[in-house]
Amino acid sequence: MLTAQSVLLQAADASDEICLDYDARFLRRKVLTTTGGQQVLVDLPRTTSIDHGDALETVDGSRIRVIAAPEPLLEVTGDDLHRIAWHIGNRHTPCQIEDTRLLIQRDRVMADMLAQLGAHIHEVTEPFTPEGGAYGHGRTHGHDHTAAHGPGHSHEHGHEH
Repeated sequence: MLTAQSVLLQAADASDEICLDYDARFLRRKVLTTTGGQQVLVDLPRTTSIDHGDALETVDGSRIRVIAAPEPLLEVTGDDLHRIAWHIGNRHTPCQIEDTRLLIQRDRVMADMLAQLGAHIHEVTEPFTPEGGAYGHGRTHGHDHTAAHGPGHSHEHGHEH
């Protein structure tokens, strides 16, 4: 079994591939199987968000490209995509932003809210490559402020805490 202990960003060459959905591309230690059938122990120093096109580098120097697997998503379209995108971001929901549509993971509550805002919602199955965090990398997560701020903390983010 190969062991991968590092991630190379947008690596050009690779000997094999691993197809992972968005949630599975956030990992630290796990055994995965490549499309070629080889098992790889991913053993990273810390939990890492791996993007489509990045590669796992094994201890023997080989590279395994990570491919975004198709997964169930909601395609969001509408006349005011900027406003709709703001509402998605305000809920800390990962979002793939394109010129004429937004893609988010399937969520009935989000779909209902977006429909009330005038968005058109369609279920699709595609690879999901959402925008990174505030500095262009990492993940945007739904989060809970209870531990840091107590149970009465408001979820409004229009001001500094």
